[in-house]
Amino acid sequence: MSSRAARAPSRSVGAVGAGGRQWLVPAGLLALSVVPLVAGSLRVTELAGGPELIPADPRFTASPLPVVLHVLAATVYSILGAFQFVPGFRRRRPGWHRVSGRVLVASGLLVGLSALWMTVVYPRADGSGDLLFAFRFGFGAFMVLSLVLGYLTIRRGRVSEHRAWMMRAYAIGLGAGTQVLTQLVGELASMPMTAHNRALLLGAGWAINLGVAEWVIHGSAGRRRRRGADQVGPHPVG
Repeated sequence: MSSRAARAPSRSVGAVGAGGRQWLVPAGLLALSVVPLVAGSLRVTELAGGPELIPADPRFTASPLPVVLHVLAATVYSILGAFQFVPGFRRRRPGWHRVSGRVLVASGLLVGLSALWMTVVYPRADGSGDLLFAFRFGFGAFMVLSLVLGYLTIRRGRVSEHRAWMMRAYAIGLGAGTQVLTQLVGELASMPMTAHNRALLLGAGWAINLGVAEWVIHGSAGRRRRRGADQVGPHPVG
């Protein structure tokens, strides 16, 4: 048996392993989205006349359209966005990536704009205050801005900037999933659930996601710079 034939199985096994690993990130992102998406679907079911499986909110009953649009758009955004983190999937299906990217921008804008509308127009819920209002408005506005910049940069061919802005927007969009965890930490720590503390826990969910996104963005940029330097290599002497 030749050495080339002997190496072929190991290469195929390595390729399968790498292919499996690239699905770990989207799987984790989908898992993070489960609780908010389930809660949102229960809310929409209740507003459509179904059983009341979660506490009713008179604000949503009086004006259900914004929250229904928010939940539906967030479902599309969370699920579709997770698949953008599979490099092989993007490379093998560039057409799908472009079409899904347009859907992602549209659904993300609907998520952000409906969140801003609910923040500004709906009466404030009991136990919320100015700090939570500022967090919701600030992160919602930054999500919309990130999506707009993500769209504009890809139109101009600036792929790295496009990825960075889209990643920031997705991080904010997935904030509700991380907020489940931060609020659980608050409960386990016996933190008094004052309006101030609740706002801090919810704000921490968005901040953690954005921090992870920035770490990934700058780490990827550093790796690209190192690869570029390696490809250039040393200049010949003489």
